[in-house]
Amino acid sequence: MVTVPRLVIAAPASGSGKTTVATGLMAAFAARGLAVSPHKVGPDYIDPGYHSLATGRPGRNLDAYMCGTELIAPLFAHGSAGCDLAVVEGVMGLYDGASGQGELASTAQVAKLLKAPVVLVVDASSQSRSVAALVHGFASWDPRVRIGGVILNKVASDRHEALLRDALDESGLPVLGVLRRAPQVATPSRHLGLIPVAERGADAVDAVRAMGERVRAGCDLDALMALARTAPALPDETWEPANAPARGPRPVVAVAGGAAFTFAYAEHAELLTAAGAEVVTFDPLRDEKLPVGTAGLVIGGGFPEMYAPELSANEPLRRAVTELALDGAPVAAECAGLLYLARELDGRPMCGVLDAGARMSDRLTLGYRQAVAVSDSALAVAGTRMRGHEFHRTVLEPGAGTTPAWGLHQPERRVEGYVQRGVHASYLHTHWAASPSVARRFVEHCRAR
Repeated sequence: MVTVPRLVIAAPASGSGKTTVATGLMAAFAARGLAVSPHKVGPDYIDPGYHSLATGRPGRNLDAYMCGTELIAPLFAHGSAGCDLAVVEGVMGLYDGASGQGELASTAQVAKLLKAPVVLVVDASSQSRSVAALVHGFASWDPRVRIGGVILNKVASDRHEALLRDALDESGLPVLGVLRRAPQVATPSRHLGLIPVAERGADAVDAVRAMGERVRAGCDLDALMALARTAPALPDETWEPANAPARGPRPVVAVAGGAAFTFAYAEHAELLTAAGAEVVTFDPLRDEKLPVGTAGLVIGGGFPEMYAPELSANEPLRRAVTELALDGAPVAAECAGLLYLARELDGRPMCGVLDAGARMSDRLTLGYRQAVAVSDSALAVAGTRMRGHEFHRTVLEPGAGTTPAWGLHQPERRVEGYVQRGVHASYLHTHWAASPSVARRFVEHCRAR
């Protein structure tokens, strides 16, 4: 049985302070010497970077839409194995999920699947007694969601705190923490949310340390740990990347990293390794060559638009990527990787593997997608169905090649992306834990070169 103590950190709405509280709790408990397992509900890549910095462990996502409800507990068990505590940061408001699909992919659904108590983070900056009505409504909406306490955020003064506590006395839920307004620990944002850890360096370390100190000073860590220990055991079902039979030398799969390519799920590298690959990370901003022996290339998401001049200036690496792709090597590119393979990005030359131009846009494209592979590729055979997520403020023209990568069926029908030679390039982010055959097929194509 899986008996890891656990908490889900949720809120009535986005902007209430979930990330500050969740990351601060992770840092505060880790500072006590506990092994803390960090998790994030939904497809978000950025918050897990801060979680990883706070705990020293990979930040992992729990996405019931992309991976299916049946994998949530097994993925949690995989990530939290051997830990003293798991902290799960929610997404949006507690009951908000995939658009038009009820509770699917909501924090509430994940809390129920994990049988985990919920701590509700409430922005109390513009209310006093009304906080009790708000908390009561969230606690009673779904009796299967167990809210175990409240952390009050953005509290203005001692008097304000007293008013809030008096009101919540009537709710029956304990106040487990009170955090005052503290702009000095705010994390900067831009067009797609928080700025990733990899781009902030020492500033990110300082921010996480400040979050931990703030939470340690304002929250009852002993009470929170006691609440976490009330979570019942889960069935002993752990997700594992199945090892492939040994078939000769391990092909080198180069995975883009560094400040421009920060979006990656930890399970992808684990799946590639289990499938028989030697995974080597490289930085397109700094490295002028691909790793020695590269047989395949994975370029995930990130912010190439913020580093277009630097990426463009690294001509030796752009040439190496182009030559590898033209030689037919398997290349899997998602979102930022798609832009990097394009002819240009905001007028700056990129790799030119795809005859398409990319530019920044004022329009945010965001949401879950149902997809079907249009043609055979290094990732999937035609007809393979997957679920994914789009998240970008860029436009690629044309948006699909003569052989598109995906046919999308939500919210509208369209084709998208490029399949040519060994390249599979698309805006769609996917989670390979839901379809391990993707990694196995990719490595087999690399091995066949």
